[in-house]
Amino acid sequence: MSRIGKSPITIPSGVDVDIKSATVTVKGPKGELSHELPHLISARVEDGQIIVERADDGREARSLHGLSRSLINNMVVGVTQGFSKQLEITGTGYRVVAKGKDLEFSLGFSHTVPFKAPEGIDFTVDSQTKFTVSGIDKQLVGETAARIRKIKKPEPYKGKGIHYVGETIRRKVGKAGK
Repeated sequence: MSRIGKSPITIPSGVDVDIKSATVTVKGPKGELSHELPHLISARVEDGQIIVERADDGREARSLHGLSRSLINNMVVGVTQGFSKQLEITGTGYRVVAKGKDLEFSLGFSHTVPFKAPEGIDFTVDSQTKFTVSGIDKQLVGETAARIRKIKKPEPYKGKGIHYVGETIRRKVGKAGK
């Protein structure tokens, strides 16, 4: 049995879980999320907990068991606390500015780079070089942060670009002089 899959998910107060056939819907103070379970996985609510079960011990069912439990747990955490990723810009003259709900980057290009906020994502600009991506869907928060980072990845010689806070950039030694 999957160690992750067999552990039950505790439903905090203020969260409503609705399971209809293969769709799990979680409503909480921050919003609502839903997930379609694979045909080999089922879920049920029992004593204030969500229990995820698999149909058989086949390879596909075993591989989806822990994944489905983690996705449902992320939905419960998302509607109660939410998720966020902090990013930082390194480079002389590089900065970020909030334009309504969207962001606008100055990253050394001849033009500014606008970035439109996807539905369900909020941006918070802490300073000219630090900002936060937050939302209730963990996958969407991570994907949006990765798309922003892709605009100007940190280069290995000077470390200029957009990177996660706490991320270490592998630096290369430059050209050696005589």
